[in-house]
Amino acid sequence: MKSWRTRIGVGLTVSAAAVAIPLTATTASAAPPPGDGWVPVGALKYPSKAACEAAELPQAQANGYHEVWCDDSETIMPIYSR
Repeated sequence: MKSWRTRIGVGLTVSAAAVAIPLTATTASAAPPPGDGWVPVGALKYPSKAACEAAELPQAQANGYHEVWCDDSETIMPIYSR
């Protein structure tokens, strides 16, 4: 049988880990676009999402992709192609 001191110590350690893990877990800097098959291809600053996608589409098509998606939630927009 374990002592109360050991049980309390283990309980506090487990509790601290349960709180620390969600607080230290980070997400990607940009959320991936909806759907499957998107590949991150870079990030640049554009005045708008439409300007980003219009400027990036020809280069994406030249590289064998048919769609471009720019994440306008960031100042420097992550760019995805598929």
